[in-house]
Amino acid sequence: MLDIKYLRENLEDVIKNLNQRGSDFSYLRDVIKLDDEKRNLITEVEKLKKQRNDASKQIGVLKREKKDASGILKEVASLGDEIKEKDETIKELDEKIFNYLATTPNLVHKSVPVGPDDSYNKEIKKFMEPTKFSFEPKAHYELGEALDILDFERAAKVTGSRFVIYKGLGARLELALIKFMMDLHAESGYTEVIPPYIVSAASMFGTGQLPKFAEDAFKIANGNGDWYLNPTAEVPTINMFKEEVIDYAKLPIKLTSYTMAFRSEAGSAGRDTRGLIRQHQFNKVELIKIASPENSYQELDDMLLESEKVLKALKLPYRVVVLSSGDMGFSMSKTYDIEVWIPSQKTYREIGSISNAEDYQARRANIKFRRSQDSKLEFVHTLNGSGLAVGRTLVAILENYQNEDGTITIPEVLRPYMRVDKIG
Repeated sequence: MLDIKYLRENLEDVIKNLNQRGSDFSYLRDVIKLDDEKRNLITEVEKLKKQRNDASKQIGVLKREKKDASGILKEVASLGDEIKEKDETIKELDEKIFNYLATTPNLVHKSVPVGPDDSYNKEIKKFMEPTKFSFEPKAHYELGEALDILDFERAAKVTGSRFVIYKGLGARLELALIKFMMDLHAESGYTEVIPPYIVSAASMFGTGQLPKFAEDAFKIANGNGDWYLNPTAEVPTINMFKEEVIDYAKLPIKLTSYTMAFRSEAGSAGRDTRGLIRQHQFNKVELIKIASPENSYQELDDMLLESEKVLKALKLPYRVVVLSSGDMGFSMSKTYDIEVWIPSQKTYREIGSISNAEDYQARRANIKFRRSQDSKLEFVHTLNGSGLAVGRTLVAILENYQNEDGTITIPEVLRPYMRVDKIG
């Protein structure tokens, strides 16, 4: 959430910055007008309260002197009504300002390429060349169904479209990837976390999923009426620190979080309808950092390298791009996407995003730190990154490690987990 004080002092610069996202943010001028109106009313209320206090003192004097205080009593009552009315207006203005700011995205970092969409993303590195075959490679869903390790038909019977049942060595491969990723990140000093799969509306607000992206989430109909299925490990893991003041000496906090994620994929009709690329339910290993402001961009670059470790160990071709201003997520100030090579599509597809939200989420979730006992409180910076999306990693393995006879060679680093060298 943007700081209203910073917005007041840098209004035109903020509008210019946010317009790089491809929308018109001139409405923020109206937010400042509302804030001016609120501040003026607060000043008026303070004057009225002083008048009321002075009048109340006079009533005490008149009563002690046994004089008529009815006129001043009426004045105090009138002042009370006026204060109440103005307080209600202040509350309404506060709500309007809050709603504007709650649906305004984060500022764009100065290093982000400016452009309206993903065609302006900038490639910054590449690992390995795209896999070449002496035969026409098959799509992962064809391979998975032929090997009887992925069952989309029965999943649709159980639930509906965009679900899958992992079977046999398919289930083992999915679990092996989760364990491999968690082990790899733990070796780098990340603490393993398995958070709840259900999160509150307050937690969804804290990381920026609500109120703007409610249609992308699954809300639970019963329970306490305030619950959602977790859309990404970022939500429960960052909100572990909601309303906390963290000791500066503990920063950065580094967590690797496994969870099942749930997304409605609203607005994605017709996109990746077959296979595992765009599912309503999927497994994910996430990297989370809570960092100090001065170190957060170094932590972001380190987190990118940590995510890349997974694909390097698996020997999967990938590239890294910096997302353009128009392609970035709502809460993020800068994002790297890791895109893995998908042979059947003859293109790179996103397998992980690594982002710095700076203090945007920390303001919403009220996560602060103190540099020393006498220091003022400051907001932390929050970072999150895929470490990786497990289903999409499985897709990349099936397609890049396929053989002409339809079997799949298991990457060497996964063989201790799989206890086989090949599927099929």
